[in-house]
Amino acid sequence: MTDFAAIDFETANEQPSSVCSVGVVIVREGRIMNSFYSLIHPEPEYYQWFCRRVHGIRPEDTEDAPAFPAVWARIEPMIEGLPLVAHNARFDEGCLKAVHRVYRMDYPDYVFYDTLAAARKRFGRSLPNHQLQTVAAACGYVLNNHHHALADAEACAQIAISIL
Repeated sequence: MTDFAAIDFETANEQPSSVCSVGVVIVREGRIMNSFYSLIHPEPEYYQWFCRRVHGIRPEDTEDAPAFPAVWARIEPMIEGLPLVAHNARFDEGCLKAVHRVYRMDYPDYVFYDTLAAARKRFGRSLPNHQLQTVAAACGYVLNNHHHALADAEACAQIAISIL
């Protein structure tokens, strides 16, 4: 696979619709061509301490951020016709479907590929775990700023270029 969009969401709370940031990396012919990052005003609008501890995004960071429909209006043309790739795609696909539902937006049937599943097949027990940073390192990519949506999308894109 040489053309795809790697995507990563961070959430404000346990609700999959509570996306508070998104990172997207566009890959064409096996090369990163474009990227996009945005904070998002989450829905529902509250932060759980455990989510804040993971990604460091605070309510005041997204207070004036755009709602998901405005952000998605910028992303949608970028990813048109491309399959989506995520590390633990079930999570990111679940977020995307949930936030589309919350805002009553039509959900195109995006095709998702999972670098976590691919890494488990490719590396098996040769890695101590299959977390994003571990798999990225095994593919020769150093992930800095883990749990920043764009950094995670970049790592996912590098993994996908390497093993998908």
